[in-house]
Amino acid sequence: MSSGPIRVLLADDEHLIRGALAALLALEDDLEIVAEAASGPEALAMARAHRPDVAVLDLQMPGADGVRVAAGLRDEVPGCRTLIVTGHGRPGHLKRALSAGVRGFVPKTLSAEQLAQIIRTVHEGGRHVDPELAADAISAGDSPLSAREAELLELAADGAPVAEIARKAALTQGTVRNYLSAATAKLGAGNRHAAVRMARERGWI
Repeated sequence: MSSGPIRVLLADDEHLIRGALAALLALEDDLEIVAEAASGPEALAMARAHRPDVAVLDLQMPGADGVRVAAGLRDEVPGCRTLIVTGHGRPGHLKRALSAGVRGFVPKTLSAEQLAQIIRTVHEGGRHVDPELAADAISAGDSPLSAREAELLELAADGAPVAEIARKAALTQGTVRNYLSAATAKLGAGNRHAAVRMARERGWI
């Protein structure tokens, strides 16, 4: 491991938060902000270009969420460790994050000093998962949805019509209806909109 500062990528679509965080973390002698990004695809591009040691990723970003970015980084920039910061830590997100190789999962209520310490922990090969988020994940249990059911519910989340969901998922409309009906039945919801709400509350999508 190099003796220079820990090279950090910050990705958050809220410019004010990202700017404030960059300024505060830059005050730490052993941290250097080498790149900033405002979306998932931009975070991946910046990581490829700058090869940071640690990527601090907001969970919800346009283009690709923090978990998808982390999975991409694991394949494309394997030397970069990932840490997810979230304002809404739903249990299913934590499970997805850990399976994508994320080393840290923390709420946005953290102070900059705490975040700096967690960046160091993650850089040294350790893990840090917020205890409350971990407890919520355990109590929520595992999702009954298949990966495809969860994917289609997520596409239905903004009220998109079946035709549009079918186009995005490259499936027939009948197949989409079958998956959405199965997901709705598994969750015991009255309709697909209620199913989306339930799945989101439990962090399954």
